[in-house]
Amino acid sequence: MPILELNNVAKTYHTRFNANAVNALTDISLSVEAGEYVAIMGESGSGKSTLLNLIAALDKPTAGSINLNGTELSTIPENQSAKFRREHLGFVFQDFNLLDTFNVKDNIVLPLVLSKTPVVEMEKRVKKLAPQLGLADKLEKFPYELSGGQQQRVAAARALITDPELLLADEPTGALDSHTADELLKLFAELNAEGQTILMVTHSAVAASHAQRVLFIRDGRLFHQLYRGDLTQDEMLIKISDTMTAMLAKQDENNQSDRPSSAAATQKEAE
Repeated sequence: MPILELNNVAKTYHTRFNANAVNALTDISLSVEAGEYVAIMGESGSGKSTLLNLIAALDKPTAGSINLNGTELSTIPENQSAKFRREHLGFVFQDFNLLDTFNVKDNIVLPLVLSKTPVVEMEKRVKKLAPQLGLADKLEKFPYELSGGQQQRVAAARALITDPELLLADEPTGALDSHTADELLKLFAELNAEGQTILMVTHSAVAASHAQRVLFIRDGRLFHQLYRGDLTQDEMLIKISDTMTAMLAKQDENNQSDRPSSAAATQKEAE
């Protein structure tokens, strides 16, 4: 059963005084099943970050609908949107966004504090989650005392402490070296195997190859999607790389067709 459904979603931005319109997304329809692990890929400016912001209820679509587990996101009042995100979504960003004046434990439970969760429940959740993410012996340390990989694990713990219906990851390996990135992706795979639904935006074909399905966005539209099925990670990586190459080739082809010929351009200049 889909936990997330997008139907004919579009997002248009207007420049100052509405002189020009920029179509960031056009007619996006997709669904994510409960327990699925989906990656979204695309070049810079393709619309993937805009799409993530809409799904995260950080922005509203110009047209279409986004439904998260029975709730139409556009109907959430502005003063309730932060509360909705805390209770239903988890976020892992490229920048860890940890508070240096809080220790690891306090950073992890911050969403629960904001939700006024009883202390006993907070302790129970931390006790269960910290060992799972390799943080049991780091709870009293501060972020600046941790490695980048450990900080990202703290960020992941903070995202998971509320038991979110959907975990959103925005370039989660972007600030990590290859070894640490691989550790985080293995962690995501373990979480997904336990039933956590994950939607990840990434530039990295290696990161995307860990997902069960990869959606490709080009110029604000869905270009293609790949299902992992029985493919190994290496086989999936090859398919992703081939698709990205095809996307770039199509982009170059479109750019060439949009460009006037040199003879036509010379004639236009002469006129």
